[in-house]
Amino acid sequence: MSYREKSMGMRNELRALNRLVPETSRAFAALSAAATEGGAIGRKESEFVALGIAVAQCCEPCITYHVEALMKAGATREELAGVLAMCVQMGGGPALMYAAHALAAWDEFAAVAD
Repeated sequence: MSYREKSMGMRNELRALNRLVPETSRAFAALSAAATEGGAIGRKESEFVALGIAVAQCCEPCITYHVEALMKAGATREELAGVLAMCVQMGGGPALMYAAHALAAWDEFAAVAD
């Protein structure tokens, strides 16, 4: 399954969950907005932090989501590489494996955008 397909599938699953637990979903959305908007760091930097945590936690759906968000925030592939290198340095072998997922997701989304 491609990262694009995984992203669409994840969004469909989240929509179903949001309908089931709407108050929780609204509260999480408010928390997310508060954490990423109007802080001391910009949207792109916030997304890089989120991606680093996603790699460290080995959460492929989170990686896919935050790679897409980084592209929308204007990140470059070179910036992504720098963050992924730090993920590997801090997380060792498991981070290396999930960093490779993040790069593959970036490349796939970039190819679709071109």
